[in-house]
Amino acid sequence: MAQMQTLHDAFLDELRDAYDAEKQLLKALPRMAKAAESDSLRDAFETHRQETVGHVDRLEQVFAGLEERVRGKHCEGMAGIIEEGKGVMEEDADGTTLDALLIASAQRAEHYEMAAYGTLVAWARAMGHQNEAGLLQEILDQEKATDEKLTQLAEAGINQSAAQGAHGEDNDEGAGGNGSARGGGAWSGRGGGMSERTGGRSGGGRSAAAAGGSRSSGARASGSRSSGSRAGSRSSRSGGSRSAGSKKR
Repeated sequence: MAQMQTLHDAFLDELRDAYDAEKQLLKALPRMAKAAESDSLRDAFETHRQETVGHVDRLEQVFAGLEERVRGKHCEGMAGIIEEGKGVMEEDADGTTLDALLIASAQRAEHYEMAAYGTLVAWARAMGHQNEAGLLQEILDQEKATDEKLTQLAEAGINQSAAQGAHGEDNDEGAGGNGSARGGGAWSGRGGGMSERTGGRSGGGRSAAAAGGSRSSGARASGSRSSGSRAGSRSSRSGGSRSAGSKKR
């Protein structure tokens, strides 16, 4: 690898990395679409593949604007994310669970790209490459929109459907209307690939919290009664002592 000496060198290296990442995604997205159970998720993957074709074209325009030869540099980060995604598709998971896993894998890729393009936009602007910065910003905006779309799909029902069987059929509390199964809106990409949102809009989260609160309150109440009994005993013994003293006097 050529030694980087300036920000321009680093910018070109990052640009080539992003170009290769997009090329890798062009091959991975059709496999993810084929594996998806949900029609909406399949459509989202197919739509993003079309957008990715446009990303490659914009990156080639950036190379041309900089008068640099179009070429990629193998992106190890994206390769690792895609390899993990392949493992997900080989899991023996039911349809909705697999969809939840596919969304998590896709959002890892989106977040990786968002970080890369955010850096490229900032560096392009700092070096005065305004036209190139505009092209890169268009890609970044589409990556953010895709990430948000995946989050909406997860929260619209995919996570909840997957969560209903999360603890097995023999778990009555998990299967019940107020059990933890309804807390399945947990795998949201908002703020990070597979981040668990506690509370939130999830009924299960509130239910679990309320149940925990009840138990805690009960424990505190029990503790209070015990403390009261002990206090009463001490008071009674203390009072008896004073009474005895009074009789002596």
